Amino acid sequence: MKRLFTIVSLLVLSKFSAQTWATEDQYIQKFAKYAVEEMEKYKIPASITLAQGLLETGGGQSRLALEGKNHFGIKCKEDWTGKTMKHTDDAPNECFRVYDDPRQSYEDHSIFLSTRKYYANLFNLDMKDYKAWATGLKKAGYATNPRYASILIGKIERYKLYEFDNTNSKEALYAVLKLYPDLKDDRTFMAQLEPEKYTRKVKEPVTVEVPYKQTSYAQQQKRVERIKTKAEILNTILIKSHPNDGLKYIIIPEDTNVEFIAKKFKISESKLMKWNELESDVLKKNEIVFLESKNSDGVTATYKAEAGEDMHDIAQKFGIKLNKLYAKNRMDEGQKPSAGQVIYLIDKKPRN
Repeated sequence: MKRLFTIVSLLVLSKFSAQTWATEDQYIQKFAKYAVEEMEKYKIPASITLAQGLLETGGGQSRLALEGKNHFGIKCKEDWTGKTMKHTDDAPNECFRVYDDPRQSYEDHSIFLSTRKYYANLFNLDMKDYKAWATGLKKAGYATNPRYASILIGKIERYKLYEFDNTNSKEALYAVLKLYPDLKDDRTFMAQLEPEKYTRKVKEPVTVEVPYKQTSYAQQQKRVERIKTKAEILNTILIKSHPNDGLKYIIIPEDTNVEFIAKKFKISESKLMKWNELESDVLKKNEIVFLESKNSDGVTATYKAEAGEDMHDIAQKFGIKLNKLYAKNRMDEGQKPSAGQVIYLIDKKPRN
């Protein structure tokens, strides 16, 4: 019964949520045109862009795609001034870009590849040679997975994405229809091809005065949220496993204090203060708190400090003891990194 309920729920959500795609085929139908448009502007094979989008988003189902319309896992970096969201990738609570439209994510991906020197050699390749592009991306260090090139090639060949390398933005939807002929019965899709035939004229709306003011669903929800106490929210905290050797940690959902966390997880306050190098017992929302002693090294070699970050923020992000982090980077205690500064996480910073 539980399984049946889950399946029905998924079907309902796929029908009514504009940002949910149940299968990789639906992802292709939705975003192939964007990939072709980017190919025309930046000379990146549409098949490659689309395969990367499929892989990065899990067919459109990733949290970054659904909540942030970010289809290529693009992080904030120091030059980003738009909206952001926190998401765990190489480390907890990393900063990722949030877009108003997935099309912006596609263009940012194109700009990323076309302006980074590491990928310059790709643009000397035949634009229709998707195998060479997939191999070139892996060699240039786009991904750490040793099978990255073969995974991209597999998706391209499975879904015949190379067909989109041989079309243009005006014909892209016809290329989609060629791969998915059943779409001829889909009014929403066909309306994009023949808008005059499938788009109905809508009558002007009529305003009706009502003798009372309805309470909106959003207002009701706000009332419900106000009823919830801070304790109820804090009691939902889940222990997570950090990429650094599976260290146990939590993310604080609401402002609280060390005493509450210590009682909840049956750990002494002194240990929590020591393990997390805390100077105050006040814990702020979204703060990372470790439930065991951190390690002396990180899991990646270096990291570029973001604007406003201090060394304690970085130590918490990567599960490293703060004194070790200062030592590795030949910095005095309390010294702050500048935006974009390379922070060493495993080896010691070379002497100048």
